Amino acid sequence: MDWLQVVVLAVVQGLTEFLPVSSSAHLILVPVLTDWDDQGLAFDVALHLGSLSAVILYFRHELWQMVTSTFATLGGKGINRDATLALWVVVATLPVCAVGFLLQDVVEANMRSTSVIAVSLIVFGLLLGYADMKKRGERTEYDMRLKDALIIGAAQVLALIPGTSRSGITMTAALMVGMGREGASRFSFLLSIPVIVLAGGLETFKLVSTPVSVDVTAMLWATLLSGVSAYLCIHYFLAVIRKLSMQPFVVYRVLFGLWLLWFFYV
Repeated sequence: MDWLQVVVLAVVQGLTEFLPVSSSAHLILVPVLTDWDDQGLAFDVALHLGSLSAVILYFRHELWQMVTSTFATLGGKGINRDATLALWVVVATLPVCAVGFLLQDVVEANMRSTSVIAVSLIVFGLLLGYADMKKRGERTEYDMRLKDALIIGAAQVLALIPGTSRSGITMTAALMVGMGREGASRFSFLLSIPVIVLAGGLETFKLVSTPVSVDVTAMLWATLLSGVSAYLCIHYFLAVIRKLSMQPFVVYRVLFGLWLLWFFYV
């Protein structure tokens, strides 16, 4: 693996993991659109570790409050808004864990085609645009209810389809239940933590089960570059989304999907 491939894949992962544009679509298509070999499972683990480090670092204060409040609640001190938010993150994670465990092989075998990616980019992009344009509330992640967490969690299952975008579909669902753009985005980012941990854990298990030689230097750089680009992406996305809408991402998704259909099938 040359250094250009390391840099491109790491930056693509870091930028698209948290934007509503589908990181899996971009990472699947990079080897297709270039003459590079598949980056391999070990490299994917390094990319996910970088993204995970970035989101944990960015939300470190919120996560600390969630963890300490949860333990205080378990100790009988009552439940506050931070412990409640932690509960909603757990509730919204359960559906994708259950369905992903059951359907992972089906998705891997049948749904990673370019046509599926392109159609998912377009369809779920338009759905995000509709959710963003409809009358929204301004509730934050701390104003969520059980019903909201269940709806967002059910929507996250759709992210198993390549091209959907985990962040995109969870933001869409959050907007649909009346959350503001910033609240929807922040909850989506918090919700990524257990998902990335579980996905990375599964990839690590597969890697340990079938050990292969790895380029340690390339993996370290991939983790660093993915983490830095992901952190900057979260920071600037939250800053921009306060002033702008989701529509630029909708336009990008639709144009990208149409281009893929034209490039591969026309």
